[in-house]
Amino acid sequence: MKYVSTRGAHKDGVSAAYAIKTGLASDGGLFMPEEIPQIDGEYIKALIPLSYQERAAKILSLFLTDYTYDELLEDASGAYAADKFIPSPAPITSLGGNKYMLELWHGPTSAFKDMALQIMPRLFSRALKKTGEKREALILVATSGDTGKAALEGYRDVEGTKIKVFYPIDGVSRVQKMQMQTQEGKNVSVVGIKGNFDDAQTGVKKIFSDADFAEKLDLGGVFLSSANSINWGRLVPQIVYYISAYCDLLRDGAISEGEKIDVCVPTGNFGNIFAAYIAKLMGAPIDKLVCASNKNNILTDFLRSGVYDRNRDFYTTMSPSMDILISSNLERLLYVLLGHEKCAEYMRKLAAEGKYALPEDDFAKVKESFVGYFTDEEECKATVKATYEKENRLIDTHTAIAVSAAERYMSDSEAKSKMLVVSTASPYKFAGDVLLSLSGAKPEDDLLALRALEDRTGVEIPAPLAYAISRTPIYTDVIEKDDMASSVSEFALG
Repeated sequence: MKYVSTRGAHKDGVSAAYAIKTGLASDGGLFMPEEIPQIDGEYIKALIPLSYQERAAKILSLFLTDYTYDELLEDASGAYAADKFIPSPAPITSLGGNKYMLELWHGPTSAFKDMALQIMPRLFSRALKKTGEKREALILVATSGDTGKAALEGYRDVEGTKIKVFYPIDGVSRVQKMQMQTQEGKNVSVVGIKGNFDDAQTGVKKIFSDADFAEKLDLGGVFLSSANSINWGRLVPQIVYYISAYCDLLRDGAISEGEKIDVCVPTGNFGNIFAAYIAKLMGAPIDKLVCASNKNNILTDFLRSGVYDRNRDFYTTMSPSMDILISSNLERLLYVLLGHEKCAEYMRKLAAEGKYALPEDDFAKVKESFVGYFTDEEECKATVKATYEKENRLIDTHTAIAVSAAERYMSDSEAKSKMLVVSTASPYKFAGDVLLSLSGAKPEDDLLALRALEDRTGVEIPAPLAYAISRTPIYTDVIEKDDMASSVSEFALG
């Protein structure tokens, strides 16, 4: 399996290890496999009796063909060990009616990013060896909250790497901030920036595209790579849990063999829902993909009009991990549906004008699989409360966005398919806003909200979060967004 750029570079293809090591293609595009491997009903049935770790190794081996199955099984077994994911990596529970919930937040940082970022550093470390890399890798991350902590935890003290995370100082929850600021490890750095997530992401992309900066790092024996979902090594493990979820629904008798399901994903950067789309392209029986957005509803507008326009107001919401106006992985969808020439042209328009519009024939291809809904702040709070009162289920504000979107889609379309709703974070990561949704009030200090939420509901605070809030912050630096490059240089080269 070879990998090419969404914008046309690397026409002869590069190995999976090279794509994972470098993160971005040389033309600024994202790596994608030359073809999508196919599975069928027999393949899915053969996965059912296997553990999650074994399923992961088998599915990953279809994409990462320069890794051996034994290597992938070793990495999956270490990443998804029983003491890291309690009770299991990706359990499914009933949400009432025809709805089921895929819970992806039972890992060491209580967010779905653990599903990829526990195994990605292992894949990355092997990639360095497979490509003969002698330089030190600097993993550079922009985060809207969960990616930062999950990446820090995954890459902590990994040989041959350093990791630096930028986060918007007022664009993450207090709990998320504490998790990052208290991170342990000899090779980590965490810095807040004055700006929003898009500012952080734009700053990181600018650093990646600066040839002179790359040369400076190279002379110091350092090269840049990414742990964001622009890196294929981050995205490909996410495909696994959608196929695994279908196996579990089939195993448990919730669906019959070959029965199609709909999937609803709360998304900002479009990576998680794109992984579900790849699972569908592979042959997993998935019908509609419901893209659930918050008040920053740029994806909803795109999926309803074919126009992507980031020239709009930016909102800070109670679902901050989705406060995004530049959805990087949408580029991969354009590449799959329209090819690299059109994809590159749309990306040029986005960079120059901040928007692009798909003609009707191109937009029709998007609408075949995707539908978009958004949920405002009041409806988000109402959904958190209603889900707790009606289903005795405590959910976070991002999951509430998905539950709301799923329910409206099922009502609007009179869909008969079972709906898989993706739950992306522990409610305790956003305890203040969850408590506000339930009671109408919350403590001024979000950290006090964790205990108050536990007292109100009897649901125990996850151990990783309880540990983080008990510690003294280590990383408290805050810089201007224009100072990101100098901050990276100082960390990388000393």
